[in-house]
Amino acid sequence: MESPFLTILALVAVVLLIAVTGGVGYLTLADWRDRRLREEEKREMKRTTPSATPKPKKKK
Repeated sequence: MESPFLTILALVAVVLLIAVTGGVGYLTLADWRDRRLREEEKREMKRTTPSATPKPKKKK
């Protein structure tokens, strides 16, 4: 026969395992979302930067 202490301890361990797994999943999702937004902003900055405009020619 199991003692109530071991049952409660096992239940607490399962709840903590679920909480930690959920936290890791949330942090992974947030990092992925932030990285995607940073890459989008970087691409947008490259697109709007006038780096490909020709320089005016000097007269001789």
